[in-house]
Amino acid sequence: MLRRILPFATDLWAHRELLWQFTLRNVEVRHKGSHLGLVWSFLNPLLMLGLYVLVFGYIFGGRFGVLPNETRTDYALGIFLGLTLFHFLAEVLGLAPTLIVGNPNFVKKVVFPLEILPAASVGGALFHMLISLSLVLVSLLVFGQRLPLTILWLPVIIVPVILIGLGLSWLLSALGVFFRDIGQVVQFVSTSLMWASGVFFSAAKYPDAWVWLRWNPLLLAIDLTRDAALWARPLNYHHLGYLYLCGFLACFLGHLAFRRMKPAFADVL
Repeated sequence: MLRRILPFATDLWAHRELLWQFTLRNVEVRHKGSHLGLVWSFLNPLLMLGLYVLVFGYIFGGRFGVLPNETRTDYALGIFLGLTLFHFLAEVLGLAPTLIVGNPNFVKKVVFPLEILPAASVGGALFHMLISLSLVLVSLLVFGQRLPLTILWLPVIIVPVILIGLGLSWLLSALGVFFRDIGQVVQFVSTSLMWASGVFFSAAKYPDAWVWLRWNPLLLAIDLTRDAALWARPLNYHHLGYLYLCGFLACFLGHLAFRRMKPAFADVL
């Protein structure tokens, strides 16, 4: 029954050890050859966080306008939170089109579960996203702010974002085998997604734009994350429910498309 309802979940669980090994490999390969190695996984987001606080918080003095007592640091941390979720999806989208094309040896191995390659790519992106999120939480304490109880909602909010990334990775990796130009399209889509997801502003402040942008699950995820971690506002359960619906649909349809196109991979490659 579970395999019919959530086939992607049963596939991942059946190959969980292989998925873990490939996820670790993706994390290690990303920093292979550098002197600091995995230290860059912490140092890069830490440097970016400091840059955002300086530029957006103190030089531009921007505001989201959600809270009356919003500080410059709040605005900078809000941008960093938004970019953390965006960079997760952007990394997944950027790598997906070449995952199968770049591993023809695995395609020709009948017993190898190709579904693991996109899933491991998502796992590597998730590793770096969690590091960035942890730095935001530490920064809240450093800047003298309390961690609100609503912060316990963060894992619940992040799960559907992971599911969306997983579904898109399966879909785009399969399409990338047949349409090699899809990588160029993804670059434009990623840039458009950043501006349509309220990373630098609160979309709810602009009613004309909100009518359309509210259907963007990434925008809702970013808003929910800020509500939970920064603004201690009650969560919008309708938005959270919609986010989970998008996550499960993306995973189900992406996995289905991958499985349908998978038999033709060897012929094309």
